[in-house]
Amino acid sequence: MNEFAKFYVDLFVEWWNNFCEFWATLWKAIAKAFSTDIKQYFTILNDYSNNFNVFSWFMVVIMSLITITFIVFLVIKIWQLLKVFFKFRKIEVEKEELLSEIAELNKQVQLAAQEKQDILKLKVGNIQGGRDVDILTGNLVDEKDFMQYDNSANKTENNEEEDSKRFTKLIAVDEKYARSDMAIQMTNEDTLSLSQIVDRFVNFAASRMHLYYSRDIISRFFAGMATGKLIILEGISGTGKTSLPYAMSKFFKNNASIVPVQPSWRDKSEIIGYLNEFTKKFNETDFLKSLYEVTYREDINYIVLDEMNLARIEYYFAEFLSMMEMPDVSEWKIDLVPSTYPDDPKHLQQGKLLVPQNVWFVGTANKDDSTFTITDKVYDRATTIILNAKANYFDAPYTEDLTMSYDYLNDLFKKAHENNAISLKTMDSFKKLDEFIQDNFRIAFGNRIMRQINDFVPVYMACGYSELDGLDYMFATKILRKFESLNLAFLKNEIDQLIALIQKLYGKDSFSDSIAYLRQLQKLN
Repeated sequence: MNEFAKFYVDLFVEWWNNFCEFWATLWKAIAKAFSTDIKQYFTILNDYSNNFNVFSWFMVVIMSLITITFIVFLVIKIWQLLKVFFKFRKIEVEKEELLSEIAELNKQVQLAAQEKQDILKLKVGNIQGGRDVDILTGNLVDEKDFMQYDNSANKTENNEEEDSKRFTKLIAVDEKYARSDMAIQMTNEDTLSLSQIVDRFVNFAASRMHLYYSRDIISRFFAGMATGKLIILEGISGTGKTSLPYAMSKFFKNNASIVPVQPSWRDKSEIIGYLNEFTKKFNETDFLKSLYEVTYREDINYIVLDEMNLARIEYYFAEFLSMMEMPDVSEWKIDLVPSTYPDDPKHLQQGKLLVPQNVWFVGTANKDDSTFTITDKVYDRATTIILNAKANYFDAPYTEDLTMSYDYLNDLFKKAHENNAISLKTMDSFKKLDEFIQDNFRIAFGNRIMRQINDFVPVYMACGYSELDGLDYMFATKILRKFESLNLAFLKNEIDQLIALIQKLYGKDSFSDSIAYLRQLQKLN
């Protein structure tokens, strides 16, 4: 053991001497370079200067300036790095001190709360003619005062219990619906077909809310509801995009939740909130409260993301976009908290919220310099409805709203799929369009779009339109929209050939929306 100790001491001493010698040598070299060797520099210059011409002297000046500049730059950078280091170190120290202070304050708050509870419990009954003694004051109190004191203590304890809950807004929803019967009681007058529902809403919006929508727009809206849970209303400002879901919710005797999207939104915490690690409370948003409230309801609900492209949709709505791709709706769960508390809201399952099927997310979008471009990832997962003009005024009869359950509307969608399947001839012709577009434009439809077409068209037919009308609209909004990313100036002949193929397959009077869209693309390029 003694031999090892001697060895280690000698080794450390040798290493320390080398370390000190390194820094001493470095400092001597720097000092020599900038002090004692300066005279030698001029001596060297004097030895060679006798043979210098004008160009040589010019180069001496230039190289001297470059060398001095480099040295100054190096010194400045070293100084800046040192400043950053000390500043960062100061911030870290202050952060540690702040965390220590917060921990100490939390400890003191807990102690104060405990002391408060102990004081409230320090009541000793001393029977003296039916009266009690308050140990805090030493005064006698009668039974009435005692009850008030006791009720005050209970109220304080209840408030503290309320403060300890993580989800105050969601628990308030639990308490609200615990005393409510949300069962939907439909009458014979409410059991309408999809075509009748469209007509009734058009008249309801006009007569009751002075909002005018064409029948084809409302039919596309209902067909979009049958296609997926995300609907995008896109177009110029003032065409009634936000008013449409608002009026639709009033039509179904409900209130749409309108959530204004902020440009700063970056992730899902912006719309559903987050767990504060310091307070142990969940910062609940209005979006989350509205979504949770739907879990108690049986009717049709809308949550509106107003001006949804003010921020990047694929950032803050990413989890919902991925979730809604799952075929099993029992897996449509949003993570809120990593653990479960006994007093958490009733409809949370292991810290997750199951998204109910009777809610639709409706996003409004303008196209201008203040907004982001909606990406294919979003468009492919949504039904897009274009509103670029307000419908003309018309005189509508006074129309009542409608009582309807989600199950009844969903059954109408299912019956539409059973009774209005797209014909094989129409789909064979559509496959030829698919092949032509793949060969000439390098764009493929994909299984997702084909599934959406098969969901949209039958319901659109049930609303009173033909299968070619529905196919035309989906072809224009789902496939031709992707042409905007192509260099169409070199594809004018191919576009003409596509138009000719459409007219050959479906007739010259069909696919008017798609042909008009292609003509517009040609003019713009």
